[in-house]
Amino acid sequence: MPRYEYRCRTCGDTFELSRPMAESAAPASCPAGHDDTVKLLSTVAVGGTSAPAPSGGGGCCGGGCCG
Repeated sequence: MPRYEYRCRTCGDTFELSRPMAESAAPASCPAGHDDTVKLLSTVAVGGTSAPAPSGGGGCCGGGCCG
């Protein structure tokens, strides 16, 4: 289940909630009971490697058949 981060405008605390995506925009109360909260924009880092692009060979323009 995704985790969403919120900040309370009343007390300034930030907190996280696990909730279904369908409820991500639903209002959330802070742990201190305040209702004036805003959902923060979260960034996701995805690591990995990318395969190198193929070079030369294949196709008309890359295979030397043009010209």
